[in-house]
Amino acid sequence: MRYVADVAATTAFYEGLGLRHDRAASFAPVYQHLQVGAGALGIHDAGASKGRPIGTVELNFMTDEPLDDVAARLAEAGYAFTLHDEDFGRSLRVVDPDGIMVQIQRIDPDVSRRSAGELAGAAD
Repeated sequence: MRYVADVAATTAFYEGLGLRHDRAASFAPVYQHLQVGAGALGIHDAGASKGRPIGTVELNFMTDEPLDDVAARLAEAGYAFTLHDEDFGRSLRVVDPDGIMVQIQRIDPDVSRRSAGELAGAAD
């Protein structure tokens, strides 16, 4: 995930490098999802990110597993983490040994669309 100042310009830049814009997985104007081979790049509006500065990069994984189950497994293994209600669903955050934020997300498409619509309306 890249947190950026200009989602449209950054999306266009990475499309120019050959990444494919996946509009079905995107929530304009806040988040755009780009595919490349088996990988993906998320581009997120830093201003809508609740405190992440422009240029922040995070490692994100999406899961269909209930986050409470993931949290229980991590707690049992001794990991320190936090759970968050998000504008897209829920996430679990843990910091790796090098200090990189790792976010495990459970996306709720209805919550994501509603949040993106609210932010688009606020920008008008």
